[in-house]
Amino acid sequence: MNTFKIAALAGDGIGPEVMREAIKVLRATEKKFGFKLEITEAPVGWAGIDSDGKALPEKTLALCKQSDSILFGSVGLPDRDATIPKEERPERAALLRIRKEFSLFANLRPVKLPKALAHACPLAKERQGDGIDILVVRELTGGMYFGQPKKTENLPDGNFRAIDTMVYTTPEIERIAHVAFKAARLRRKKLTSIDKANVLENGILWREVVTRVGKHYSDVTLEHQFVDNAAMQLVLRPTQFDVMLCENMFGDILSDEAAALGGSLGMLPSASLGASSGEKIFGFYEPAGGTAPDIAGKNLANPIAQILSAALMLRHSFGLNEAAAAIEIAVGKAIDSGNRTGDIFNPNESGAQKIGTREMGDAIAAAI
Repeated sequence: MNTFKIAALAGDGIGPEVMREAIKVLRATEKKFGFKLEITEAPVGWAGIDSDGKALPEKTLALCKQSDSILFGSVGLPDRDATIPKEERPERAALLRIRKEFSLFANLRPVKLPKALAHACPLAKERQGDGIDILVVRELTGGMYFGQPKKTENLPDGNFRAIDTMVYTTPEIERIAHVAFKAARLRRKKLTSIDKANVLENGILWREVVTRVGKHYSDVTLEHQFVDNAAMQLVLRPTQFDVMLCENMFGDILSDEAAALGGSLGMLPSASLGASSGEKIFGFYEPAGGTAPDIAGKNLANPIAQILSAALMLRHSFGLNEAAAAIEIAVGKAIDSGNRTGDIFNPNESGAQKIGTREMGDAIAAAI
């Protein structure tokens, strides 16, 4: 029996609640398909600060290094940010550090609107076409979020100047482009590369390198769009997109915009992948949404993004495609049966029932 080691880092806010449901569904899947998951939980974020004095405790990092993948919840509590220096806050000290520590350069964010949730999409039904199904591929370890120098400095006149540096190299662009083209080959064979080549030097290099890499994928149609136009096109005609390839900041923004088309951030999973070692790919899997502290502990959060992130983990890190598909099908069955957490509930929808975090997890586990 294959055994896979998972570091489960629930984090803050709604993280522990949705993580609980993801583990519940993983256990149901484990039982059905006959593999073994060794799941070890550890603190991160403010939970790590409270327990060990830092957002990414050394014991948590050690656990991650001993595991085959990381299943992550969410970190950050804005009302506590002022109590510590910005470089010690969870978003920087935990999340960004993990990305760098494990060279997680490729972020995959699938956005799919189930037909049963057409009402939850903010677009009119005629703009939804036959269905919205987009994969955003985001470069995750370069660009403005990591470029140096990054600082705020005093000016002689008493004002301040903040500096963020946007940096990309040819190899960084090449490797994320290959990920995107390979993903497009498994879908509808269309890739839209996003840049700002009319203004940014980074954009010019990005477009040149992606175009060159694209010549190795003659079966994939490549097009380029400026980021501002892409943001508009996601609203006007989202069905034109198959795979969207973005640098770090553009991908961060556009993937959240695209998430709204899927009905809710609570529906959007993500996978952050490092370089492969043989057949194994170390991955970091997390819902795209945040900690939502206003609803934490109230059994209101939508656990589907966390559960679908677990499915991505089974597929990309463990090669358990059948088990991953079973989770995705089970999510579809739960939705088709009318189960709705508050973020996707419409009181005018016939047959829909508003349920909580725990009940949604139960429904999906039962459908496995």
